[in-house]
Amino acid sequence: MKPIAVVTTIDSLEAAQAMARALVERKLAACAQISEIESFYTWNDAVQNDREIRVLFKTTSELYQIIENAIRELHSYELPAIHAFAFEHVYAPYAEWIASNATAE
Repeated sequence: MKPIAVVTTIDSLEAAQAMARALVERKLAACAQISEIESFYTWNDAVQNDREIRVLFKTTSELYQIIENAIRELHSYELPAIHAFAFEHVYAPYAEWIASNATAE
């Protein structure tokens, strides 16, 4: 199982915490990290600037589609940012921990 990070942004800390807890409890992610960010983006032909909360989920590539579906189900945005990246290098015992805790049981 290949470890990946799946990232999304959301509008409130409470929503981010609820999403993080739900996905970890469902064993879709081994852990979730939450951080406050400032985003600049184009929406409806205008540049927007908002404070958002980034949630990074550590999971496996095999669970990507399931975790994407869960994020979409819980997300309030019309077009949520959901993307993933693979770890180029990862400490083997840590990768094993991710795999053993992201099992979608």
